[in-house]
Amino acid sequence: MNAIHCIRLVARGCAWLALLCGGTLAGAAEDIRDIRGPKSVPAAGMLPAMLAGLVAIAICTYVLWRRRPRAAHQPTLSLSEETLARLESTKSLMTTATAREFGIAASEVIRSYIEKRFEIVATQRTTEEFLQALLQSSNEKLTRHRSALAAFLQQCDFVKFAGGSLAITDMEALFQSARGFVLETGEPRTA
Repeated sequence: MNAIHCIRLVARGCAWLALLCGGTLAGAAEDIRDIRGPKSVPAAGMLPAMLAGLVAIAICTYVLWRRRPRAAHQPTLSLSEETLARLESTKSLMTTATAREFGIAASEVIRSYIEKRFEIVATQRTTEEFLQALLQSSNEKLTRHRSALAAFLQQCDFVKFAGGSLAITDMEALFQSARGFVLETGEPRTA
């Protein structure tokens, strides 16, 4: 039941109450008569119609309130928590048949995390361009992990572009290195 439907129900209810309380609708024959002065509406006849309208509005408001999304009550995840969840979702691709898809997904998750966390363009650059930019970066926390990032990204590139295959143990090692990187560089938790 949406808001427009509620408003239509209220309007119909008010029209029926007006008819029941003594109001009349002008017929087709009255349309051609001359203009008449205002008719007085008894105050007692308006009270039930107003009460019915208020009740209908209250019911519609309650229904809409109950149907509102409940997501607002869930706590928001930090960037590192969100990244770890996305990284965890790549585990289903850790098979020899889907090694390429795993490399693409894991690389995308880490590059996106680096871009958001350290404000360095990582998703639109090749691995070599990114590593060169990393050498020129003044961010110590990120440059400390340069060699591990280089190994991770080059392994992902090998699978993505050279069509190489990885054993499950290699994919698990890639996953753990990506996870460790996120845990070490994640933003401090605020209480």
